[in-house]
Amino acid sequence: MIPRYSRPEMVRIWEPETKFRIWFEIEAHACDALAELGVIPKDAAKAIWERGAFEVDRIDEIERETKHDVIAFLTNVAEHVGPEARFLHQGMTSSDVLDTCLAVQLAKAADILIADIDALLAALERRAREFKDTVCMGRSHGIHAEPVTIGLKFAGFHAEFQRNRERLVAARREIATCAISGAVGTFANVDPFVEAHVAAKLGLEIEPISTQVIPRDRHAMFFAVLGVVASSIERVAVEIRHLQRTEVREAEEYFSPGQKGSSAMPHKRNPVLTENVTGLARLVRGMVVPAMENVALWHERDISHSSVERMIGPDATITLDFALARLTGVIDKLVIYPDAVQRNLDMLGGLVHSQRVLLALTQGGMSREEAYAAVQRNAMEVWHGRGNFLDLLKADAAVVAHVPAAKLEALFDLAYHTRHVGTIFERVFGKA
Repeated sequence: MIPRYSRPEMVRIWEPETKFRIWFEIEAHACDALAELGVIPKDAAKAIWERGAFEVDRIDEIERETKHDVIAFLTNVAEHVGPEARFLHQGMTSSDVLDTCLAVQLAKAADILIADIDALLAALERRAREFKDTVCMGRSHGIHAEPVTIGLKFAGFHAEFQRNRERLVAARREIATCAISGAVGTFANVDPFVEAHVAAKLGLEIEPISTQVIPRDRHAMFFAVLGVVASSIERVAVEIRHLQRTEVREAEEYFSPGQKGSSAMPHKRNPVLTENVTGLARLVRGMVVPAMENVALWHERDISHSSVERMIGPDATITLDFALARLTGVIDKLVIYPDAVQRNLDMLGGLVHSQRVLLALTQGGMSREEAYAAVQRNAMEVWHGRGNFLDLLKADAAVVAHVPAAKLEALFDLAYHTRHVGTIFERVFGKA
């Protein structure tokens, strides 16, 4: 992943130095278990811990000849350990190291992503409570519908990311498994005790049954969850981008002093951050399908999944980490324009109350079909700029015959639409 969209903590998980350190720990912990079983001398296991070392450049040099990364790694470690290195990798296959390492890396990446979501949840809750009672225009199909509140928008996003957090926790649990089971997963040349020992040391669960690899449905699940989180990021971003449009202008990304919006037009204040995370979300989702296709490997294993995971493991987690952090910053500093919110509420002269009038007419004795026609007839006059909705309804004999003028006026109360906001907030955030 390019530095522009990367954060150091997540990047470190995927650096070669980190990967080879995990490889070494897997091999060394396995030797401890083998020594406990009496398969190798205890002094050999001790020597591996004491003298074991590696150099990334040297491993790369050896791999250019061997064309095999695990063999290159073991060769380099052996250069430091000496004769006792012959006990490394006893009964193991390369995938035991590679898959267990990937599990550690993905679990660590998940921990960072969960922390990212926690930060986003905190920002969303703060802004939700801040604008809990700020009535704004609700829209369906992009068209004015009925009033909601700005706080409800934030609360809805909070509920969604709370679900995403639960999904990530489940995905982390599912991906964090260890396989040290040998060439085709039968433990023919390595005791299951070794696997259990390594798993415990690395904070993993044992894989109940593996082939030469950990089953890739686990990985498919993990990356699918990342894709869902990315989609939720985009949903928030698209809402902000729409609210920032000049014709709406109810909200705006924070525009810092000295910031420039356009190289050509000095007046521009563009929603560049939410546009950016929209693009990053597309990238993360694009990595889900390859992860799904990795599930169907040949027999006990082929290598078709390897190149995919070497790319999507770092890229998906680094990208999502950056996108979550960026979105949190946007939410934290998002500017709300109350005057524009009110202007848009008033734009259609009271049409937002059309459903309430419709219901009142049916309760006053009109058939639903007649009531709908009467409300729509007057609403379309307002839609085309010919009058105020309440005034037109009062002047409509068919309407006032069923709902008197005084009662019509009472129907045009914004508070009616928001009287259950407190209940919704308790459902999302719990009781204060």
